[in-house]
Amino acid sequence: MIHTYVLTLSCQDRPGIVHAVSGFLLERGGNIEEAAQYNDHGTGLFFMRVQFTCGQLTQDDLRTHLSLFAEPFGMQWGLHPLAEPMKTVIFVSKEGHCLNDLLFRWKSGLLRLDIRAIVSNHRDFYQLAASYNVPFHHIPMTAATKAQAEAKQLEVIRSEGAELVVLARYMQILSDNLCRELSGQAINIHHSFLPSFKGAKPYYQAHDRGVKLIGATAHYVTADLDEGPIIEQDVARVDHTDTVEDLTALGRDTESQVLARAVKWHSEHRVLLNGHKTVVFK
Repeated sequence: MIHTYVLTLSCQDRPGIVHAVSGFLLERGGNIEEAAQYNDHGTGLFFMRVQFTCGQLTQDDLRTHLSLFAEPFGMQWGLHPLAEPMKTVIFVSKEGHCLNDLLFRWKSGLLRLDIRAIVSNHRDFYQLAASYNVPFHHIPMTAATKAQAEAKQLEVIRSEGAELVVLARYMQILSDNLCRELSGQAINIHHSFLPSFKGAKPYYQAHDRGVKLIGATAHYVTADLDEGPIIEQDVARVDHTDTVEDLTALGRDTESQVLARAVKWHSEHRVLLNGHKTVVFK
């Protein structure tokens, strides 16, 4: 059978990498359907994403061959079967616009996901989860129970085999340990155009400063609050007549769209980490 894969890789730049990758796939019966590459002249790193079909080798054989091929280049690489949707767990608190948007896009076939569970520190969205036939885990959290609660969250993530955790307006700060556990696999939506207005109540901060643009930022979660590598951002124009409530309502739409794009690109293996930045092959 012919299968479709996505190959992602990064390494120190040098002449001939594209030629070598293309030749490697050709020699193993691969047919390239889509390819993109980027040379970061500031760091000297090379990044590439290749979507290809192959029926000559099994996935395990391809991985074995790729391991040998990548070694002389010092490549970091990943091979992903395109037919397998990404197993995902969504975290949410009391604001459900991003959760609702992701669930609708998923059920509409717009996101290549397999949403395995919804985790929340509140009960508000158990009926929404049930309407999509997604298991809902209510895990309350206080300062005194944070460690135990995160252990339960991690148990859900592991038991579902989740490759992606989406913080869809989950209003709890993850511990350093959990951030490390989910490194490169957790996406947060921050209701501000980072690096401006970090932390709590950014729309109040924006209104107080009389901004003319409000925004949203989807980024990978790190132990440094709101400092993770940025995947996607967008803005909406406002003026002096808008109240905090107006900014919040307009911001919700922007947040939902920005998060959906970031999740889509991540699930299609279009986002590669480049230090504290990202390379996004749209």
